[in-house]
Amino acid sequence: MSKPTLVWKLESKQAKQQVEATYLTQSLNWSSDYVFVINDADTAGDLTGWVTLVNHSGASYKNAKLKLVAGDVQRVSGGFDRRAPTGGLRAKSEEGSHFAEESFFEYHLYTLSQPTDVLENEQKQVTLLEAKGAKLKKKLIYFGQQYWYRGKYGEVQKNQKIGVYLDIQNTKDNGLGMPLPKGTVRVYKADKSGAKQFIGEDHIDHTPRDEKVRIKMGEAFDVVGDRKQMEWRTLGVCTSESTWEIELRNHKDKASQVEVYEPIGGDWTIVESTHKHDKKDAHTFTFDVNVPANGKTKIKYKVRVKWC
Repeated sequence: MSKPTLVWKLESKQAKQQVEATYLTQSLNWSSDYVFVINDADTAGDLTGWVTLVNHSGASYKNAKLKLVAGDVQRVSGGFDRRAPTGGLRAKSEEGSHFAEESFFEYHLYTLSQPTDVLENEQKQVTLLEAKGAKLKKKLIYFGQQYWYRGKYGEVQKNQKIGVYLDIQNTKDNGLGMPLPKGTVRVYKADKSGAKQFIGEDHIDHTPRDEKVRIKMGEAFDVVGDRKQMEWRTLGVCTSESTWEIELRNHKDKASQVEVYEPIGGDWTIVESTHKHDKKDAHTFTFDVNVPANGKTKIKYKVRVKWC
């Protein structure tokens, strides 16, 4: 089978010349992945980042100086597309290498500390970062819906699951402070025998230094909630007033802190409430409540909404 070949004809008066050619190739890609092992108290963890190189370009690159650009780089679709060959991949880790990071245009450039070989049909991993004892905050969030405030309902939720999240500050004080390329974070925790168990994963976007990383872990097993509309009445065209009761139940042997996240549209006012609310923005308010061990907490509030 014939293969596409590029031939250059060069003319020079000198017998020997050094030529540098720059071009874009297809199917030579990289991605980043993270492993986060958290402690028994869910308060800190060790984060390791990896860069995975995959070469399906049809050529090998020996002793290459590797530089990776991280960011949302605009590319025009179309043109020649070299299909990746099928078959198995060799995966190996590049020992003793690390990346140096620097700002570059509106992106970030990661340069490998030493030359490396990237062979055809090879998959290779290189350590991007290592952070020991990075502090985290576990959050339980109970979400509402915006449209509930515009109509009559009874019990709108029964045994609704509550989302579990981990928040990490990407700061130098927290052992991080490096721009993080987007990728998948996989989280592990040791059980009573010491074996590390997989407890969740999430995809994070490009994250600058000094910004927060939020990882969605899944749904809580032992903390659930109900939501009822206790009263509803119209106050005129496009205006209503409704009373809501939220019951959070905790079946664990220790207390849990839950954030009740209430998205709401229009012009709204909390008329009365059993708990203090926090206005996050024009269309969101929250309650941050403690639910005792093997107990429950009830939130009751009345809200007036005008949506036209």
